[in-house]
Amino acid sequence: MSKVTVLGGGGWAIALAKVLFENQNQVTIWSKLDKEVQALNNGRENKICLPGVKIDESIQITGDIQEAVKDSEIIVMAVASSFVRSTAELLKGIVPAGQIIVDVAKGIEKDTYYTMTEIIEEVLPDCEAVVLSGPSHAEEVGRQLPTAVVIGAKKKDIAETVQKTFSNDYFRVYTSPDRKSIELGGSLKNVIALAAGIADGLGYGDNTEAALITRGIKEITQLGVAMGGHSRTFHGLSGIGDLIVTCDSKHSRNRRAGVLIGKGYTLDEAVKEVNMVVEGAVSAEAAYNLSKKYQVDMPIVEAVNAVLFHNVKASEAMKQMMNRALTNEFSDLDWE
Repeated sequence: MSKVTVLGGGGWAIALAKVLFENQNQVTIWSKLDKEVQALNNGRENKICLPGVKIDESIQITGDIQEAVKDSEIIVMAVASSFVRSTAELLKGIVPAGQIIVDVAKGIEKDTYYTMTEIIEEVLPDCEAVVLSGPSHAEEVGRQLPTAVVIGAKKKDIAETVQKTFSNDYFRVYTSPDRKSIELGGSLKNVIALAAGIADGLGYGDNTEAALITRGIKEITQLGVAMGGHSRTFHGLSGIGDLIVTCDSKHSRNRRAGVLIGKGYTLDEAVKEVNMVVEGAVSAEAAYNLSKKYQVDMPIVEAVNAVLFHNVKASEAMKQMMNRALTNEFSDLDWE
C-alpha cells in the first residue's frame, strides 16, 4: 500500500482518487476551497462535476496541504491548468527531493508556453514530474468503464512505479519517455475540440467533424515535431486517441463550449453556460503563437482564434479555411 495525495476536488481528481483507493492505496484528497472540502466531506460526492460517484469514507478530505502531502509517495496534480503553478508553489519546502508528482491537467501556460510538468519542475526543481494523459473522461472512469492512458516521464523506473500504482482491470496505463509530446497532444486537442463543437453548432455534419479531426492531428503533430516531439506519440493514446474522444463526446466541455459558440454565444457566455474550465480557450492562443514561433501552418488553430478573440463569425472562418490555396495532402510524397 502506498500513500497517494490527490490535489484538487473536481471530477477528474475524484475519479482518480477512486481508482487509487480501489488499488489498495491510502488516499487523501486536498482542496484549497473550504466550501468544497466541506461539501465533499458532508456529501462524499462532487454533485456538480461527478454526480453519482461516491467517495469512500476511508478517503481523507482536507484543506491542509501540509497534512495532505506528508509522507506521500505520489502526489497527483489534478487542479485546473491555470492553478498548477500556484499549487506547486504551495508545495515548496514541504515535499522532499525526488517527490513523484503526477500531473493530469492539460494545458499550456499563457505567458511562458510551458507545459504543466515544465511549470512543476521550474517551481520544484528536485521533484520527479510525470504526466498522465489519454482519452479518459472522469464520468466514465468513475463508473469503471475500460480506459487506457499513458504515463510520460524522463525516467523509466519512475514511469513504471506510477504505472503499477494506477493500473487495474478497468484502468490500463502504458509508459512513454516522450513526455513533451504527450503534454502537447493533451492540450492542443482541446483547441480542435472547440472547432468540432463550433462546426456542430453551425449545423455541419459528420464529414466536417472527420475532416477537422484528421487535419487537426496533422496540425498538432507538425507543431509537436517542430518543438522536439516524436510523431509516433501523436498517433497514440495522448494524440489521436484523446483527440477523438474530446471532439466526439457528450462529456467534452471543450466541445460543448464550441457548440454554443457555433450557435452564436460569445466565449464568455459559453464558458458560463458550461460552468467548468474550458482549457481549449487558453490553449488556443498559446497554440497560435507557438505556430508562428515555429513557422508551422495551423489553419484550424488560426480559425478558432479568429472566432474566439477577433469577432470573426464562425461560418465565415470555416469558409476562409475551405477556400485556402489548394495543395497536396502530403507534400513529401513524390509523383511518378
